[in-house]
Amino acid sequence: MQEHTLKKVENTAYTPPSAAEFARQYNSITSHRLLVEKEEMRCLALNIYWEARSEPLEGQLAVAGVTMNRVAHSKFPDTICDVVQQRRSYRLHRCQFSWWCDGKRDTPHEEVAWRSAQQLARLYLAGIYSDPTHNALWYHADYVKPVWADKLNRSAKFGRHIFYNEEAQQVASLN
Repeated sequence: MQEHTLKKVENTAYTPPSAAEFARQYNSITSHRLLVEKEEMRCLALNIYWEARSEPLEGQLAVAGVTMNRVAHSKFPDTICDVVQQRRSYRLHRCQFSWWCDGKRDTPHEEVAWRSAQQLARLYLAGIYSDPTHNALWYHADYVKPVWADKLNRSAKFGRHIFYNEEAQQVASLN
């Protein structure tokens, strides 16, 4: 019979660098096996800020999730900034995310909400948070009814936003 002994290990506290320190040091952050430049992180933070700053945490994470789901999907551009800035045309209010082409300045004006959106983007990209939307690619506010919503599967609702994915809707059969 083999005897097991426990060794007392000295408690040495290791504090990993924060996402901000890491990003400053390397001018990027690793995310889901990707290297994300600071400008890409800023685009995600801006999207969280303008689309969901008044939403609960889950709603903000859901916006980040849709943004990243689009980056990973073949129907959408390959970078965060390209997804956020995608336009249907060059007319006013014809963008995937309405804040991008609403004709207003895109500089955040609520300091606490902006800092929160930046931190959330860092943590999401570092893999600390995950997508709560079940792979949603689209969403809208609950006070509008876009024509495309009935063609998609409703996957989640957080705050004032309803999220949709491509999974086929289940239709009950009485046969």
